[in-house]
Amino acid sequence: MGHTMAEKLLARAAGKDEVFPGELINAKIDMALGNDITAPVAIKEFNRIGVEKVFDRERIALIPDHFTPNKDIMAAEQAKLMRDFARRHEIVHYYEIGRMGVEHALLPELGIVLPGDVVIGADSHTCTYGALGAFATGVGSTDLAAVMAMGELWFKVPPTIRIIFEGKLPPSVGGKDLILYTIGQLGVDGARYCALEFAGPPITALGMDGRFTISNMAIEAGAKAGLIAPDDITEAYVKDRARRPYQVIKGDEDAPVMAEYHWNVDNMEPQVAAPFSPANVHPVSELKGTALDQVVIGSCTNGRIDDLREAAAILKGRRAHPQLRLLVIPATQAIYRQALQEGLLEIFADAEAAISTPTCGPCLGGHMGILAEGEVSLATTNRNFVGRMGHPGSKVYLAGPAVAAASAVTGTITHPAELGEVN
Repeated sequence: MGHTMAEKLLARAAGKDEVFPGELINAKIDMALGNDITAPVAIKEFNRIGVEKVFDRERIALIPDHFTPNKDIMAAEQAKLMRDFARRHEIVHYYEIGRMGVEHALLPELGIVLPGDVVIGADSHTCTYGALGAFATGVGSTDLAAVMAMGELWFKVPPTIRIIFEGKLPPSVGGKDLILYTIGQLGVDGARYCALEFAGPPITALGMDGRFTISNMAIEAGAKAGLIAPDDITEAYVKDRARRPYQVIKGDEDAPVMAEYHWNVDNMEPQVAAPFSPANVHPVSELKGTALDQVVIGSCTNGRIDDLREAAAILKGRRAHPQLRLLVIPATQAIYRQALQEGLLEIFADAEAAISTPTCGPCLGGHMGILAEGEVSLATTNRNFVGRMGHPGSKVYLAGPAVAAASAVTGTITHPAELGEVN
């Protein structure tokens, strides 16, 4: 009997020949990360443990990205606590504004997380790295403290749900639409404590940026991890970035899974999640005409270069609706520079967008785009709970960069095809 990718990844980290769903294991961690919200709590707990040194200064990443650039004194104190800890313990992977990015875009970009890894992060969207073929999952700050001290953590091996997409992706349909459709079908707890494994021609047709988007939002279906088997596209992305050796691990074709779904995408429209749940998903045509006050293009979900290119192709030669605020936030400094070199930032500026340094910012209602009571935003971010982007009386719709850009032009939720030929 074969084993799934999740089982094989955890077996390697546990030093076992095989593991089975439901089994409790202790696994060595290849990389642990924290941000300016979660790491300070972990650092305080680490100091209470009384350990003098971290388990490995090259296997910890600390990235202030949620409230940075510091929005107030409290945010500045949080960042300073991280900075002081990183300096004291000589943490190699500490990155601040000007050199940083949103953590889940930055770590793959720098080759810090790799295929075959087991990664934990004190942030729920750590599951992003499953797109590389890593078992990556979010944990609490106290778990991060324990890992920083010991370099290992216990897991319950999850069962796997396999999602197989079939057919060919229509125009303006990409990774965000596939994962929103998945969440809409499964619900926010349909994959609770499971590993979601994505496969099929539409998945292999995606570049890494689209794959990261899919794995990023696996948590929105309740999943422990969101995995995509490494292939030539993965290898091309990783080979010149990797900072250490890595091992590609794939699941067996005959591995038993808890459930398997087959969905055809040939006639799929771009998908939009309406308030107040990532599972409240509709084809864009069903929400056409919904008036908007703000559009946000960015975040760890859709702030990568392919996302910015897709948005810029629609916005070129057009302007954001005069009654709407358009925010564009490249996910890392390198993406910002690349967008600058390719002329994308000029397109956004001509469209009268506000262009930000990399930050999580408005995604979590942190800063740089907070909504007032009654305001409505469409965003390429990952959550739209009550009050997620500001006032509890505001609303957030979730969509991919093509729908976001088209909607910014019209001021209402819009299918990109309604604007005619892409520039």
